[in-house]
Amino acid sequence: MKCVRCQHESPPAAKFCVECAAPLAAAAACARCGTRLPPGAKFCPECALPAGAAAPAVETRFASPAEYTPTHIAEKILDSRGALEGERKHVTVLFADLKGSMELLADRDVEDARRLLDAVLERMIEAVHHYEGTVNQVMGDGIMALFGAPIAHEDHAVRACYAALRMQQRVKEHAEELHRSLGLPVHIRVGLNSGEVVVRSIGSDLHMDYTAIGQTTHLAARMEQMAMPGTILIPSETLALIEGYVLTRPLGPRPVKGLDAPLEVYELTGASPIRSRLHAAAARGLTRFVGRDPELQQLALARDRSHALAPGNSSPWSASPASASRGCTGSSAAHTSPTAGWSSSRRPSPTARRRRICP
Repeated sequence: MKCVRCQHESPPAAKFCVECAAPLAAAAACARCGTRLPPGAKFCPECALPAGAAAPAVETRFASPAEYTPTHIAEKILDSRGALEGERKHVTVLFADLKGSMELLADRDVEDARRLLDAVLERMIEAVHHYEGTVNQVMGDGIMALFGAPIAHEDHAVRACYAALRMQQRVKEHAEELHRSLGLPVHIRVGLNSGEVVVRSIGSDLHMDYTAIGQTTHLAARMEQMAMPGTILIPSETLALIEGYVLTRPLGPRPVKGLDAPLEVYELTGASPIRSRLHAAAARGLTRFVGRDPELQQLALARDRSHALAPGNSSPWSASPASASRGCTGSSAAHTSPTAGWSSSRRPSPTARRRRICP
């Protein structure tokens, strides 16, 4: 049985889609807009397409990932696909869809409706690619994207959250134009979840087949379905990976279809000014710093020498490979006498463009 929402084939007896967890009802669905038809209906109540008729053929640029994936991302996927197949990967799954797509389609020519939808989808896809995520499926009026596979990123959850915020902002700007010119209310809703998947294969068209472990994909789809238009929802599993990097608002325990117990749900409201892992950890609360008194004394001496040589420029600095101990020492120095008031080491966000300073 084919899922109306994501077009994935599920076993004939399945009650829910094995890919996105959408209900698989026996009722027929409109081939054009996906609306489920009541028994005996001869026409779709939403777009008036005759029941049983095929949707008019409309050329789309989103038929396969190869058609909308930027070249630099496609090259990374193809270069790594051999090593990825069969691997278990930690990922963050993102679902986003357009709320109010029926208003876009109503009383409009199929080609005009497609152009309106494509403009929204383009902004969703651009936001995903901006943070090196991959759009695995485009599903009519929405997308399903992955961060962490097939392109590996340790900060996959942070990237997914930044992408969700970016797509909300870009679609909001576009929606304001549509509202002024056409009077259409356009909003998207986004849901995320983090977990594990096993990569099965990556095709030449860049589509990745995978097996989700546990509720990885199911919860992301549920978060999207529960989200109000214009909002982003995440569960506690994702919050644990991004805390300190983003701003969230707790919504309390919410019942989730398919789960026995209510789930703690959070709304993603914005990005935090914090960009480094050390500063994010400090925002959550670091353990007591011990065993680095000699290093702090050396920093104090360096400060005194620097001040003696150049009174107006008394902040020592260093350049070396990434080191957790160096970062913790610098952070502690910024808050510990006699070096209190110093600025700790600064480094760019993991999503920033990297520049080589020296060989």
